[in-house]
Amino acid sequence: MSKELIRLRDLCMAFDDEMVLDHINLYINDSEFLTLLGPSGCGKTTTLRIIGGFTTPTSGDVTFDGERINDVPPHKRQINTVFQKYALFPHLNVYENIAFGLRLKKLPEAEIKRRVQEMLTLVNLKGFEHRRVTTLSGGQQQRVAIARALAMEPKVMLFDEPTSALDPELVGEVLAVMKRLAESGMTMIVVTHEMRFAREVSSRTIFLDGGHIEEDKPSHELFDNPESPRLVTFLQKVL
Repeated sequence: MSKELIRLRDLCMAFDDEMVLDHINLYINDSEFLTLLGPSGCGKTTTLRIIGGFTTPTSGDVTFDGERINDVPPHKRQINTVFQKYALFPHLNVYENIAFGLRLKKLPEAEIKRRVQEMLTLVNLKGFEHRRVTTLSGGQQQRVAIARALAMEPKVMLFDEPTSALDPELVGEVLAVMKRLAESGMTMIVVTHEMRFAREVSSRTIFLDGGHIEEDKPSHELFDNPESPRLVTFLQKVL
């Protein structure tokens, strides 16, 4: 039986008196691949940012492995995030971009090299070590961003629309890496518009609307047998 890793308890988030998340209760198990689905403005990205530590909730608790982490900054959480924009360092090559966080932790050079090479293999960029990131395609840059996040050996990976800025022909490159991560047992929480990928690869999908969880089911079941009228309408628009 899977162990609970993350829990959101009575989570609320308001911006300028507008309630974006309204008493959300949610758990994520170890090795689970959870997709957050919903219309624009429903609170998906806000939920990710709260879990990642980039936003502090108005009220409620976030626990990680049983410990409350509301006030723990992002760099001290065992959670890493890949955003829509790659946020790579243009003056550094691929190797140094991936190694950046490891150098901040002052790891031995041999350990840095081991982890960088391992990540390059995982994201299928072996041989790109000395390439400037500005010469890479969007799909390649996003794979470097994923490798940089994974090099820190997080327990959880968050993906916020990781393919939305990519040309259609490059989307598959990033989704292939994410699928390999899912198969390896990495705990993942993903916001994506790639519906087929969410249905076939993620283990569970949550539909958010109006700051509430409208539906929470195994992914195949949610897509094939939606119950909420709002979810039915949403899927009709996006599928």
